[in-house]
Amino acid sequence: MTTLLASSRKMQFSGKSKEVAASAHFRLMVLLLVFLAIFTVIVGRLISFSILEDAKPTRMSSSVFVPARGDIVDRNGVPLARTIKGYAIRVVPERVLGDKELLARQLADLFPDTTEAEFLSKLKGSRPTYLRRRALPNEVRQVHALGEIGIEFPRENERLYPQRDLAAHVLGYVNADSEGVMGMERALNDRLKDESLRGTPAALSIDSRVQAALESELMVAMTAHEARGAAGIILDVHTGEVMALASLPVFDPNKIRKATMKYQTNEVTQSVFELGSTFKPLTVAAALDAGTVTDLAVRYNATEPIKVAGFTIKDDHGQNRYLNVPETLVHSSNIVTARLADNLGIEGMEHMIRRLGFDERPHIELAERGKPLWPQSWGRVTNMTVAYGHGIAVTPLHLASSYAALVNGGIWRPATLLKVEPGEEAEGRRVFKAATSARMRQLLRMIVSNGTGRKADAPGYRIGGKTGSAEKPSNGGYNKTSLVSTFAAAFPMDNPRYVVIAMLDEPKGNAETGFQRTAGWTAAPVVRKVVPRVGPMLGVVPDEHRDVDVSELTPLLWSPKG
Repeated sequence: MTTLLASSRKMQFSGKSKEVAASAHFRLMVLLLVFLAIFTVIVGRLISFSILEDAKPTRMSSSVFVPARGDIVDRNGVPLARTIKGYAIRVVPERVLGDKELLARQLADLFPDTTEAEFLSKLKGSRPTYLRRRALPNEVRQVHALGEIGIEFPRENERLYPQRDLAAHVLGYVNADSEGVMGMERALNDRLKDESLRGTPAALSIDSRVQAALESELMVAMTAHEARGAAGIILDVHTGEVMALASLPVFDPNKIRKATMKYQTNEVTQSVFELGSTFKPLTVAAALDAGTVTDLAVRYNATEPIKVAGFTIKDDHGQNRYLNVPETLVHSSNIVTARLADNLGIEGMEHMIRRLGFDERPHIELAERGKPLWPQSWGRVTNMTVAYGHGIAVTPLHLASSYAALVNGGIWRPATLLKVEPGEEAEGRRVFKAATSARMRQLLRMIVSNGTGRKADAPGYRIGGKTGSAEKPSNGGYNKTSLVSTFAAAFPMDNPRYVVIAMLDEPKGNAETGFQRTAGWTAAPVVRKVVPRVGPMLGVVPDEHRDVDVSELTPLLWSPKG
């Protein structure tokens, strides 16, 4: 009996075990089917995405992956302008619950660059307005902590200039609608907004390292000489690429303020100046090209001023003797330069000036381009004064492009702020003969080694160039107390690579210069300091064992010793 009961219980237990096993097996199969269904859906979605991507590749390059406005970078890929999602601080006046005067005071404490009255005016306005178009996260937190529900913090596309005021006049800025207002932001506006192109940064020709060095040295000189402003450019003589372009004072494109809008004029491309004696090498080159100067040893009368048609042309530092062409440039003689232009004739001088583009706005992508002041009538007196840079006003960029042609073999090319790939430079046009350009390289080097440009010399860089100190026009004449001091240079002169222009607007003399304010004392030293800083960055290594061979010209320079 006991055995039968045990057997019966065992059978019952075995039956229950089978039921449990069957139930577990069923649940496991259901779970596997669920996983299989999920896996099938995932695989299907991946296949679907793959098919869609192959069929419509533009879908994957939507606005999620492409910036709202294209980046701008320098020639080495350093970001100069980019669009990010930033914070703004906005107020809806009708929703403000707190004391508006107290709130204005609190906001002015947080943002000292905006007055309490300005904030109060916005808080009491009739419609929503921005308290801050661009705000940092910690600023947003501080304003949020004030607890005012009438203040909003929208996320908006913001144009950021990470290098702050570096190359501000090159870059320009955008308005509230993200449209370029000036600079390359304006020039490249359509390209930067084009959805098919804006994913690829626009590469400029400038090198941010070179730009920083040029701005730094110009600022030091402007401060030391208490000048109204300063300008400079470094230009590749073979491609026309602008490696650096500086106009001082500067402004910060991240913070456009009424107080700094007066600094937005680009002094290199927009403002025109009488650039004085920097024109003299151009006149000499034109005379050599035309054959009116065939022998550099021939001397011209510089013993007394030239009086013509009621005007008097004289030298600032007269040698009171006859001068040949090398001496004319070394001592910067107005008198002899005027005689050379007179011999060349009106047609010859005007032809050269026009071939260099001095009769039209400078060639560059920027909209900010100044129109030269052209002589109303080109008579004999005008011809003689233009020869040494008076009676015609052009931009520093005009001068840079002309000096590039003067030293690169005689080819004038338009300047560009876009990076140029090897072999893609503009064709240009011949302005000077190759032989004339070679001769001018010698003469420009002599001006620095033996003449008025001595203070521009930097060991190993073989700098050549010319000073220019011009009085500013005023009330139908010239203001003797206001000078524009310019040094136009190129290096290395045995194989020129770059032109450097440095200009100071109304510099004052100081104890270091013996209170001299002319270019030889103020602008030339800027070049001496800039070139050693930027030369290695541009692949020009100093070599004190090389120089331009001027052995055939050196004997032509008169010396008191013999």
